[in-house]
Amino acid sequence: METTVEKTISTLWQKSKLIVKGGIIGLLALLLMIPMMYVKDLVFERQERQKEAISEISSKWAGRQNITGPVVGVPFWQQDSGDTTLRAGISKHIAWFLPASLTVNSVITPMEKHRGIFKVMLYESKTTLAGSFSGLPVDKLNIPPDKFIWNEAFVKLTISDVKGLNDQLKIKWNGREIELSPQSSGSNEGMTALLNATSAEDFANINFSSSVDLNGSEQLLFTPVGKMTTINLTGEWKHPSFSGNVLPQSTEVGDKGFKAVWKSMAHKRSYPQQWIDNAYKTDYSSFQPAVQRNEAYERGGIKTAVITDPFSLTSASSGVDLFIPLNGYQKTLRTIKYALLCILLTFAAFFLVETNQKKSIHPLQYGLVGAALVLFYSLLLSLSEYTGFNTAYVIASAATIGLIGWFVKSILQSGRATVILSAVLVLVYSYVFGLLQLQDYSLLLGSTGLFLTLAVIMYFSRKIQW
Repeated sequence: METTVEKTISTLWQKSKLIVKGGIIGLLALLLMIPMMYVKDLVFERQERQKEAISEISSKWAGRQNITGPVVGVPFWQQDSGDTTLRAGISKHIAWFLPASLTVNSVITPMEKHRGIFKVMLYESKTTLAGSFSGLPVDKLNIPPDKFIWNEAFVKLTISDVKGLNDQLKIKWNGREIELSPQSSGSNEGMTALLNATSAEDFANINFSSSVDLNGSEQLLFTPVGKMTTINLTGEWKHPSFSGNVLPQSTEVGDKGFKAVWKSMAHKRSYPQQWIDNAYKTDYSSFQPAVQRNEAYERGGIKTAVITDPFSLTSASSGVDLFIPLNGYQKTLRTIKYALLCILLTFAAFFLVETNQKKSIHPLQYGLVGAALVLFYSLLLSLSEYTGFNTAYVIASAATIGLIGWFVKSILQSGRATVILSAVLVLVYSYVFGLLQLQDYSLLLGSTGLFLTLAVIMYFSRKIQW
Protein backbone atom coordinates (compact mmCIF):
# COMPACT_ATOMS: atom_id res chain seq x y z
CA MET A 1 0.00 0.00 0.00
CA GLU A 2 2.81 2.36 0.95
CA THR A 3 4.58 1.49 -2.25
CA THR A 4 1.51 2.46 -4.28
CA VAL A 5 1.20 5.78 -2.42
CA GLU A 6 4.87 6.51 -2.93
CA LYS A 7 4.58 5.71 -6.62
CA THR A 8 1.52 7.97 -6.91
CA ILE A 9 3.33 10.84 -5.17
CA SER A 10 6.40 10.29 -7.33
CA THR A 11 4.27 10.30 -10.49
CA LEU A 12 2.48 13.48 -9.46
CA TRP A 13 5.79 15.16 -8.67
CA GLN A 14 7.30 14.14 -12.01
CA LYS A 15 4.30 15.62 -13.81
CA SER A 16 4.17 18.81 -11.79
CA LYS A 17 7.84 19.57 -11.03
CA LEU A 18 8.28 21.48 -14.26
CA ILE A 19 5.30 23.66 -13.41
CA VAL A 20 6.58 24.19 -9.86
CA LYS A 21 10.07 25.02 -11.08
CA GLY A 22 8.66 27.33 -13.73
CA GLY A 23 6.74 29.15 -11.01
CA ILE A 24 9.88 29.44 -8.88
CA ILE A 25 11.84 30.82 -11.83
CA GLY A 26 9.07 33.34 -12.61
CA LEU A 27 8.99 34.45 -8.97
CA LEU A 28 12.78 34.77 -8.98
CA ALA A 29 12.59 36.97 -12.09
CA LEU A 30 10.12 39.25 -10.33
CA LEU A 31 12.28 39.41 -7.20
CA LEU A 32 15.21 40.52 -9.34
CA MET A 33 13.20 43.67 -10.13
CA ILE A 34 13.92 44.85 -6.58
CA PRO A 35 17.67 45.35 -7.15
CA MET A 36 16.79 46.79 -10.56
CA MET A 37 14.96 49.58 -8.74
CA TYR A 38 18.16 50.39 -6.88
CA VAL A 39 20.04 50.51 -10.17
CA LYS A 40 17.39 52.85 -11.54
CA ASP A 41 17.76 55.11 -8.49
CA LEU A 42 21.51 55.10 -9.09
CA VAL A 43 20.95 56.35 -12.63
CA PHE A 44 18.77 59.20 -11.32
CA GLU A 45 21.40 60.06 -8.72
CA ARG A 46 24.14 60.29 -11.36
CA GLN A 47 21.83 62.33 -13.57
CA GLU A 48 21.23 64.78 -10.73
CA ARG A 49 24.96 65.10 -10.18
CA GLN A 50 25.32 65.97 -13.86
CA LYS A 51 22.65 68.66 -13.49
CA GLU A 52 24.47 70.06 -10.45
CA ALA A 53 27.70 70.21 -12.43
CA ILE A 54 25.92 72.01 -15.29
CA SER A 55 24.31 74.44 -12.85
CA GLU A 56 27.61 75.16 -11.12
CA ILE A 57 29.49 75.90 -14.34
CA SER A 58 26.59 77.90 -15.80
CA SER A 59 26.38 80.04 -12.66
CA LYS A 60 30.00 81.08 -13.16
CA TRP A 61 29.74 81.53 -16.93
CA ALA A 62 26.14 82.30 -17.90
CA GLY A 63 22.90 80.35 -18.17
CA ARG A 64 20.48 79.81 -21.03
CA GLN A 65 20.05 83.02 -22.98
CA ASN A 66 17.04 84.69 -24.52
CA ILE A 67 17.30 88.09 -26.22
CA THR A 68 14.08 90.12 -26.38
CA GLY A 69 13.84 93.53 -27.97
CA PRO A 70 14.38 96.27 -28.51
CA VAL A 71 10.99 97.67 -27.55
CA VAL A 72 9.92 101.23 -26.78
CA GLY A 73 8.18 102.27 -23.58
CA VAL A 74 6.40 105.63 -23.22
CA PRO A 75 5.01 106.66 -19.80
CA PHE A 76 1.65 108.44 -19.65
CA TRP A 77 -0.74 109.81 -17.07
CA GLN A 78 -4.13 108.23 -16.51
CA GLN A 79 -7.07 109.33 -14.38
CA ASP A 80 -8.06 106.54 -12.03
CA SER A 81 -11.67 105.49 -12.47
CA GLY A 82 -14.04 106.76 -9.82
CA ASP A 83 -11.71 109.52 -8.64
CA THR A 84 -12.70 113.08 -9.63
CA THR A 85 -10.01 114.94 -7.76
CA LEU A 86 -7.50 116.89 -9.78
CA ARG A 87 -4.25 115.09 -8.94
CA ALA A 88 -4.84 112.46 -6.27
CA GLY A 89 -6.46 110.07 -8.75
CA ILE A 90 -3.79 110.34 -11.43
CA SER A 91 -1.27 107.51 -11.85
CA LYS A 92 1.59 106.85 -14.21
CA HIS A 93 1.44 103.94 -16.64
CA ILE A 94 3.56 102.73 -19.54
CA ALA A 95 2.57 102.17 -23.15
CA TRP A 96 4.70 99.59 -24.97
CA PHE A 97 5.42 99.55 -28.72
CA LEU A 98 7.18 96.91 -30.83
CA PRO A 99 9.33 97.64 -33.91
CA ALA A 100 8.02 97.37 -37.45
CA SER A 101 10.92 95.15 -38.51
CA LEU A 102 13.72 93.24 -36.83
CA THR A 103 16.60 91.27 -38.33
CA VAL A 104 18.79 89.10 -36.11
CA ASN A 105 22.13 87.74 -37.27
CA SER A 106 23.92 85.57 -34.74
CA VAL A 107 27.01 83.36 -34.81
CA ILE A 108 27.57 80.81 -32.03
CA THR A 109 30.97 79.44 -31.06
CA PRO A 110 30.38 76.38 -28.84
CA MET A 111 32.75 75.18 -26.14
CA GLU A 112 32.52 71.78 -24.46
CA LYS A 113 33.64 72.00 -20.83
CA HIS A 114 34.07 69.24 -18.27
CA ARG A 115 33.46 69.09 -14.55
CA GLY A 116 35.05 65.77 -13.68
CA ILE A 117 33.39 63.24 -15.97
CA PHE A 118 30.41 65.46 -16.75
CA LYS A 119 30.10 67.48 -19.97
CA VAL A 120 28.59 70.97 -20.19
CA MET A 121 27.96 72.92 -23.38
CA LEU A 122 28.95 76.59 -23.17
CA TYR A 123 29.10 79.07 -26.00
CA GLU A 124 30.10 82.55 -27.06
CA SER A 125 27.76 84.37 -29.42
CA LYS A 126 28.08 87.52 -31.46
CA THR A 127 24.67 88.89 -32.39
CA THR A 128 23.61 91.89 -34.48
CA LEU A 129 20.11 93.30 -34.06
CA ALA A 130 18.87 95.72 -36.73
CA GLY A 131 15.42 97.08 -37.50
CA SER A 132 13.12 100.08 -37.62
CA PHE A 133 10.14 101.85 -36.06
CA SER A 134 7.75 103.44 -38.54
CA GLY A 135 5.86 105.52 -36.02
CA LEU A 136 4.10 104.58 -32.80
CA PRO A 137 0.40 103.63 -33.20
CA VAL A 138 -0.71 105.57 -30.12
CA ASP A 139 -4.25 105.94 -31.48
CA LYS A 140 -4.83 102.18 -31.07
CA LEU A 141 -4.44 102.46 -27.29
CA ASN A 142 -7.16 105.16 -26.86
CA ILE A 143 -4.84 107.38 -24.85
CA PRO A 144 -5.20 111.19 -25.21
CA PRO A 145 -2.03 112.53 -26.92
CA ASP A 146 -1.47 115.16 -24.23
CA LYS A 147 -1.16 112.47 -21.54
CA PHE A 148 2.11 111.02 -22.88
CA ILE A 149 5.36 111.94 -21.11
CA TRP A 150 7.61 111.98 -24.17
CA ASN A 151 10.77 113.14 -22.40
CA GLU A 152 10.68 109.90 -20.35
CA ALA A 153 10.32 107.59 -23.36
CA PHE A 154 12.91 104.81 -23.33
CA VAL A 155 14.14 101.83 -25.30
CA LYS A 156 14.44 98.45 -23.61
CA LEU A 157 16.42 95.32 -24.46
CA THR A 158 16.01 92.23 -22.28
CA ILE A 159 18.67 89.54 -21.86
CA SER A 160 17.89 86.59 -19.64
CA ASP A 161 21.30 86.46 -17.93
CA VAL A 162 23.19 89.76 -18.15
CA LYS A 163 26.17 88.10 -16.48
CA GLY A 164 26.99 86.75 -19.94
CA LEU A 165 27.53 90.20 -21.48
CA ASN A 166 31.16 90.69 -22.53
CA ASP A 167 30.87 94.38 -23.49
CA GLN A 168 28.82 97.41 -22.53
CA LEU A 169 25.44 97.04 -24.20
CA LYS A 170 24.81 99.89 -26.63
CA ILE A 171 22.24 100.67 -29.29
CA LYS A 172 22.65 102.95 -32.31
CA TRP A 173 19.42 104.95 -32.51
CA ASN A 174 19.07 106.85 -35.78
CA GLY A 175 22.83 107.23 -35.94
CA ARG A 176 23.18 108.24 -32.28
CA GLU A 177 24.86 105.68 -30.02
CA ILE A 178 23.43 105.37 -26.54
CA GLU A 179 24.31 103.06 -23.65
CA LEU A 180 21.79 100.79 -21.98
CA SER A 181 21.92 100.15 -18.26
CA PRO A 182 20.02 97.81 -15.89
CA GLN A 183 16.49 98.98 -15.19
CA SER A 184 16.84 98.00 -11.53
CA SER A 185 18.96 95.80 -9.29
CA GLY A 186 17.26 92.70 -10.74
CA SER A 187 19.14 91.00 -13.57
CA ASN A 188 16.04 89.92 -15.53
CA GLU A 189 14.17 93.22 -15.86
CA GLY A 190 15.93 94.48 -18.94
CA MET A 191 18.47 97.09 -19.99
CA THR A 192 17.07 100.55 -20.79
CA ALA A 193 18.12 103.99 -22.05
CA LEU A 194 16.23 107.29 -22.32
CA LEU A 195 15.56 108.48 -25.86
CA ASN A 196 15.10 112.23 -25.15
CA ALA A 197 12.02 112.35 -27.34
CA THR A 198 9.73 115.39 -27.57
CA SER A 199 6.71 114.03 -29.45
CA ALA A 200 5.34 111.07 -31.41
CA GLU A 201 6.88 112.53 -34.58
CA ASP A 202 10.32 111.63 -33.25
CA PHE A 203 9.48 107.95 -33.89
CA ALA A 204 8.14 108.40 -37.42
CA ASN A 205 11.20 106.92 -39.12
CA ILE A 206 13.65 105.31 -36.70
CA ASN A 207 16.43 102.90 -37.65
CA PHE A 208 18.33 101.07 -34.94
CA SER A 209 21.10 98.51 -34.57
CA SER A 210 22.94 96.86 -31.72
CA SER A 211 25.78 94.37 -31.32
CA VAL A 212 25.55 91.90 -28.46
CA ASP A 213 28.63 89.91 -27.42
CA LEU A 214 27.14 87.29 -25.13
CA ASN A 215 28.16 84.16 -23.26
CA GLY A 216 25.69 81.41 -22.44
CA SER A 217 25.19 77.72 -21.92
CA GLU A 218 23.18 75.03 -23.69
CA GLN A 219 20.55 77.27 -25.31
CA LEU A 220 20.19 80.53 -27.24
CA LEU A 221 16.75 81.92 -28.12
CA PHE A 222 15.44 85.10 -29.74
CA THR A 223 12.00 86.67 -29.32
CA PRO A 224 10.35 87.85 -32.57
CA VAL A 225 9.23 91.32 -31.47
CA GLY A 226 9.18 92.85 -34.95
CA LYS A 227 6.03 93.02 -37.03
CA MET A 228 8.29 91.19 -39.46
CA THR A 229 11.18 89.32 -37.82
CA THR A 230 13.99 87.40 -39.51
CA ILE A 231 16.44 85.34 -37.47
CA ASN A 232 19.64 84.02 -39.07
CA LEU A 233 21.54 81.70 -36.76
CA THR A 234 24.80 79.89 -37.55
CA GLY A 235 27.23 77.88 -35.46
CA GLU A 236 30.01 75.33 -35.55
CA TRP A 237 28.12 72.68 -33.56
CA LYS A 238 27.10 69.65 -35.65
CA HIS A 239 24.39 68.40 -33.27
CA PRO A 240 21.96 71.34 -32.97
CA SER A 241 18.42 70.91 -31.70
CA PHE A 242 16.19 73.64 -33.07
CA SER A 243 13.65 74.55 -30.44
CA GLY A 244 11.17 77.14 -29.33
CA ASN A 245 7.74 78.19 -30.54
CA VAL A 246 8.27 77.37 -34.24
CA LEU A 247 10.76 75.43 -36.30
CA PRO A 248 13.05 77.26 -38.74
CA GLN A 249 11.93 77.76 -42.32
CA SER A 250 15.27 76.45 -43.61
CA THR A 251 18.15 74.54 -42.05
CA GLU A 252 21.55 73.25 -43.07
CA VAL A 253 23.35 70.83 -40.76
CA GLY A 254 26.70 69.26 -41.55
CA ASP A 255 29.98 68.21 -40.02
CA LYS A 256 31.20 71.80 -40.04
CA GLY A 257 28.17 73.23 -38.27
CA PHE A 258 24.64 74.45 -38.87
CA LYS A 259 22.68 77.32 -40.33
CA ALA A 260 19.02 78.09 -39.64
CA VAL A 261 16.59 80.82 -40.68
CA TRP A 262 13.32 81.78 -38.97
CA LYS A 263 10.76 84.23 -40.32
CA SER A 264 7.94 85.47 -38.10
CA MET A 265 5.05 87.82 -38.85
CA ALA A 266 2.79 89.61 -36.40
CA HIS A 267 -0.42 87.87 -37.47
CA LYS A 268 1.10 84.52 -36.43
CA ARG A 269 1.88 85.67 -32.89
CA SER A 270 -0.22 85.70 -29.74
CA TYR A 271 0.59 89.29 -28.77
CA PRO A 272 -0.06 92.68 -30.46
CA GLN A 273 2.29 95.45 -31.54
CA GLN A 274 1.27 97.67 -28.63
CA TRP A 275 -0.24 97.30 -25.15
CA ILE A 276 -0.40 98.99 -21.75
CA ASP A 277 1.53 98.09 -18.59
CA ASN A 278 1.80 94.37 -17.85
CA ALA A 279 -0.86 93.07 -20.20
CA TYR A 280 2.16 91.40 -21.83
CA LYS A 281 5.62 90.99 -20.40
CA THR A 282 8.98 91.55 -22.04
CA ASP A 283 10.88 90.49 -18.92
CA TYR A 284 12.52 87.10 -18.84
CA SER A 285 11.61 86.55 -15.19
CA SER A 286 8.11 85.32 -16.05
CA PHE A 287 9.32 82.69 -18.53
CA GLN A 288 10.79 79.29 -17.71
CA PRO A 289 13.24 78.55 -20.54
CA ALA A 290 13.02 74.77 -20.73
CA VAL A 291 11.75 71.76 -18.85
CA GLN A 292 13.39 68.43 -19.77
CA ARG A 293 10.77 65.69 -19.74
CA ASN A 294 10.96 62.24 -21.40
CA GLU A 295 14.09 63.15 -23.44
CA ALA A 296 12.59 66.11 -24.90
CA TYR A 297 12.23 69.89 -24.21
CA GLU A 298 8.73 71.65 -23.63
CA ARG A 299 8.47 75.45 -23.86
CA GLY A 300 5.87 78.17 -23.88
CA GLY A 301 3.70 80.53 -21.87
CA ILE A 302 -0.05 80.55 -21.31
CA LYS A 303 -1.97 83.54 -22.62
CA THR A 304 -4.39 84.94 -20.10
CA ALA A 305 -6.52 88.05 -19.77
CA VAL A 306 -5.75 88.31 -16.06
CA ILE A 307 -3.25 91.11 -15.42
CA THR A 308 -1.88 89.39 -12.31
CA ASP A 309 -0.67 86.51 -14.49
CA PRO A 310 0.80 88.34 -17.51
CA PHE A 311 1.65 86.70 -20.78
CA SER A 312 5.31 86.74 -21.70
CA LEU A 313 6.60 87.55 -25.17
CA THR A 314 9.41 85.06 -24.63
CA SER A 315 6.96 82.19 -25.06
CA ALA A 316 7.19 82.88 -28.80
CA SER A 317 10.99 82.61 -28.81
CA SER A 318 12.88 80.37 -31.20
CA GLY A 319 16.49 79.32 -31.38
CA VAL A 320 18.84 76.43 -30.81
CA ASP A 321 19.88 74.00 -28.12
CA LEU A 322 23.47 72.84 -28.30
CA PHE A 323 22.53 69.21 -27.89
CA ILE A 324 25.11 66.74 -26.57
CA PRO A 325 24.35 63.43 -28.35
CA LEU A 326 24.28 60.01 -26.74
CA ASN A 327 23.04 60.93 -23.30
CA GLY A 328 24.10 57.81 -21.42
CA TYR A 329 21.72 58.30 -18.51
CA GLN A 330 18.60 58.56 -20.64
CA LYS A 331 19.56 55.55 -22.75
CA THR A 332 20.46 53.52 -19.64
CA LEU A 333 17.01 54.28 -18.22
CA ARG A 334 15.44 53.13 -21.47
CA THR A 335 17.52 49.95 -21.33
CA ILE A 336 16.31 49.24 -17.78
CA LYS A 337 12.73 49.25 -19.07
CA TYR A 338 13.58 46.02 -20.90
CA ALA A 339 15.27 44.38 -17.89
CA LEU A 340 12.37 42.07 -17.03
CA LEU A 341 12.13 40.99 -20.67
CA CYS A 342 15.87 40.17 -20.79
CA ILE A 343 15.70 38.19 -17.55
CA LEU A 344 12.59 36.23 -18.56
CA LEU A 345 14.00 35.37 -22.00
CA THR A 346 17.31 34.25 -20.48
CA PHE A 347 15.58 32.12 -17.83
CA ALA A 348 13.26 30.65 -20.49
CA ALA A 349 16.30 29.64 -22.55
CA PHE A 350 17.89 28.04 -19.46
CA PHE A 351 14.69 26.21 -18.68
CA LEU A 352 14.33 24.81 -22.19
CA VAL A 353 18.00 23.77 -22.36
CA GLU A 354 17.96 21.96 -19.02
CA THR A 355 14.72 20.24 -19.98
CA ASN A 356 16.06 19.06 -23.32
CA GLN A 357 19.45 18.15 -21.82
CA LYS A 358 17.76 16.12 -19.04
CA LYS A 359 19.85 18.07 -16.53
CA SER A 360 18.60 20.11 -13.63
CA ILE A 361 19.81 23.62 -12.76
CA HIS A 362 19.33 24.64 -9.13
CA PRO A 363 17.20 27.78 -8.46
CA LEU A 364 20.22 29.25 -6.66
CA GLN A 365 22.15 29.00 -9.91
CA TYR A 366 19.28 30.76 -11.67
CA GLY A 367 19.62 33.47 -9.03
CA LEU A 368 23.34 33.87 -9.72
CA VAL A 369 22.68 34.21 -13.44
CA GLY A 370 19.99 36.78 -12.62
CA ALA A 371 22.48 38.71 -10.48
CA ALA A 372 24.86 38.83 -13.46
CA LEU A 373 22.02 40.19 -15.61
CA VAL A 374 21.31 42.91 -13.03
CA LEU A 375 24.97 43.87 -12.73
CA PHE A 376 25.01 44.38 -16.49
CA TYR A 377 23.05 47.62 -15.98
CA SER A 378 25.34 48.89 -13.26
CA LEU A 379 28.34 48.13 -15.47
CA LEU A 380 26.63 49.83 -18.40
CA LEU A 381 25.98 52.98 -16.34
CA SER A 382 29.52 53.28 -15.01
CA LEU A 383 31.19 52.63 -18.36
CA SER A 384 28.91 54.99 -20.30
CA GLU A 385 30.14 57.94 -18.23
CA TYR A 386 33.60 57.44 -19.73
CA THR A 387 33.21 55.74 -23.10
CA GLY A 388 29.79 56.79 -24.35
CA PHE A 389 26.68 54.61 -24.37
CA ASN A 390 27.25 52.48 -27.47
CA THR A 391 30.78 51.42 -26.54
CA ALA A 392 29.72 50.81 -22.94
CA TYR A 393 26.82 48.63 -24.12
CA VAL A 394 29.10 46.44 -26.22
CA ILE A 395 31.64 46.02 -23.40
CA ALA A 396 29.03 45.37 -20.68
CA SER A 397 27.03 42.90 -22.76
CA ALA A 398 30.19 41.03 -23.87
CA ALA A 399 31.36 40.76 -20.25
CA THR A 400 27.94 39.56 -19.08
CA ILE A 401 27.56 37.00 -21.88
CA GLY A 402 31.10 35.72 -21.28
CA LEU A 403 30.51 35.33 -17.53
CA ILE A 404 27.19 33.54 -17.96
CA GLY A 405 28.58 31.34 -20.75
CA TRP A 406 31.49 30.25 -18.53
CA PHE A 407 29.07 29.54 -15.66
CA VAL A 408 26.74 27.46 -17.84
CA LYS A 409 29.68 25.48 -19.22
CA SER A 410 30.69 24.61 -15.66
CA ILE A 411 27.17 23.52 -14.70
CA LEU A 412 25.97 21.58 -17.74
CA GLN A 413 29.33 20.33 -19.01
CA SER A 414 27.99 20.79 -22.50
CA GLY A 415 29.62 22.90 -25.17
CA ARG A 416 26.51 22.76 -27.33
CA ALA A 417 24.27 24.06 -24.52
CA THR A 418 26.78 26.83 -23.75
CA VAL A 419 26.84 27.93 -27.38
CA ILE A 420 23.03 27.93 -27.56
CA LEU A 421 22.61 30.01 -24.39
CA SER A 422 25.36 32.41 -25.41
CA ALA A 423 23.72 32.83 -28.81
CA VAL A 424 20.39 33.52 -27.09
CA LEU A 425 22.00 36.22 -24.93
CA VAL A 426 23.67 37.79 -27.96
CA LEU A 427 20.30 37.93 -29.72
CA VAL A 428 18.57 39.37 -26.64
CA TYR A 429 21.11 42.15 -26.11
CA SER A 430 21.27 42.89 -29.84
CA TYR A 431 17.48 43.04 -29.90
CA VAL A 432 17.37 45.56 -27.02
CA PHE A 433 20.15 47.62 -28.61
CA GLY A 434 18.17 47.76 -31.83
CA LEU A 435 15.10 48.96 -29.94
CA LEU A 436 17.16 51.76 -28.42
CA GLN A 437 18.57 52.89 -31.77
CA LEU A 438 15.41 52.67 -33.89
CA GLN A 439 13.11 54.94 -31.91
CA ASP A 440 10.60 55.45 -34.75
CA TYR A 441 10.29 51.70 -35.36
CA SER A 442 10.73 50.45 -31.77
CA LEU A 443 7.08 49.36 -31.44
CA LEU A 444 7.17 47.43 -34.71
CA LEU A 445 10.52 45.83 -33.89
CA GLY A 446 9.41 45.04 -30.34
CA SER A 447 6.16 43.38 -31.41
CA THR A 448 7.85 41.38 -34.17
CA GLY A 449 10.68 40.28 -31.88
CA LEU A 450 8.34 39.10 -29.14
CA PHE A 451 6.22 37.20 -31.67
CA LEU A 452 9.27 35.40 -33.07
CA THR A 453 10.53 34.67 -29.54
CA LEU A 454 7.21 33.09 -28.62
CA ALA A 455 7.32 31.02 -31.81
CA VAL A 456 10.82 29.72 -30.96
CA ILE A 457 9.80 28.86 -27.39
CA MET A 458 6.71 27.04 -28.66
CA TYR A 459 8.84 25.10 -31.14
CA PHE A 460 11.39 23.87 -28.60
CA SER A 461 8.79 23.15 -25.92
CA ARG A 462 6.52 21.02 -28.11
CA LYS A 463 8.18 17.73 -27.02
CA ILE A 464 8.22 18.43 -23.31
CA GLN A 465 6.21 15.86 -21.41
CA TRP A 466 4.15 17.66 -18.78
